[in-house]
Amino acid sequence: MSFNFFVKSNIDFGRGALNDLSEIIKGYSLKSVMVVYDGGVKAAGIADKVVSEVEKSGVSYCIFDGVIPNPTNDVVEEAAVIAKEANVEGFVAVGGGSSIDLAKAVNVLMTNEGRIGEYGGIGMVKNPCLPLIAIPTTAGTSSEITNVSALIDTEKVIKYVVIDNNIVASDVIADPELTRTVPQSVTAATGMDAITHAVESYISNMATPLTEYNALKGLEILYNNLPKVCANGNDMDAREQMMLGCIITGFSFSNANLGLVHGIAHTLSAHFGLAHGMANACVLPYVMRYNAESCPDKMADLARAIGIEGSGDAEKDKYLLADALLDLTKKLEIRTLEEQGISRDDFDMLANDVLNEPVLGFNPRQGITKEDVIAILEEAF
Repeated sequence: MSFNFFVKSNIDFGRGALNDLSEIIKGYSLKSVMVVYDGGVKAAGIADKVVSEVEKSGVSYCIFDGVIPNPTNDVVEEAAVIAKEANVEGFVAVGGGSSIDLAKAVNVLMTNEGRIGEYGGIGMVKNPCLPLIAIPTTAGTSSEITNVSALIDTEKVIKYVVIDNNIVASDVIADPELTRTVPQSVTAATGMDAITHAVESYISNMATPLTEYNALKGLEILYNNLPKVCANGNDMDAREQMMLGCIITGFSFSNANLGLVHGIAHTLSAHFGLAHGMANACVLPYVMRYNAESCPDKMADLARAIGIEGSGDAEKDKYLLADALLDLTKKLEIRTLEEQGISRDDFDMLANDVLNEPVLGFNPRQGITKEDVIAILEEAF
């Protein structure tokens, strides 16, 4: 047996961890940093807390607060111009996946020539990046510890990914207190995103014993705590567990990659601006039922991880996970495709684009057809 498992980031975990930010910055002897966040983080008062800690470090700083959901090439290029003019030597990214993904992408352009669209794919970033301190405010994307930055190319109308170990954050401050103000709907969608990462990486055809272990443990934690935190956003024990599960799952999917759920979600986000977590959640149960035909044993494993023992016969138990995930999405009031403004008239176009998604290469069931994708979209409608 031979495999590679990559982990890079220093992780500072727990309530109050944000207080360590100034010392972490000092440790790099930086002269200037860019603080990256969006309007929601600003409105919640979190940005001001982060900036206060940055000021304690004594470095000069500039702010980019123009992060948008599903960040585009144009926004990345805009932020990169500001960072270069300010002679930035490092980044502090605070927020959900969009803020952290944008900071990763801008970081690429600080040490590598060209435009960000040239770095789509795997292993395209040749030069190491600057220090990046990632501070997540949601428990979902795992962007804080993965080697992935997901971006929208508005000209090609596609969502694509930059996947490279050079872009992984150097440090992570995972402070569950920063998730306290996240609205229930966002908590549900981002939590389902993390669950999607767990199940897709476990059944990926690139999975290894280490990724499988992290995927199963992450799923167990996430599945048991997501309903709790959605029912009571002030349940800080559950929020802490969600953040822990998100990080553990990130270890898995950044090494094993993902599959058809993300292929469909990327396309939905590119064309209709659907939030990534919501796009994943609404198709997840149906893709798992589709994939169960090719990996019944692993589907039974995943069901056991969330407390469903079944009959012990994997062939009979292969749909238990899909059924449980469907029940969970209903409990969390995940919106259907129709409720998110998608029309059946869009299915043909969406299916054609899904088939061009590189992530399908990691899906356990191969030979995916246009008709297969349309059938899944119909179920999620």
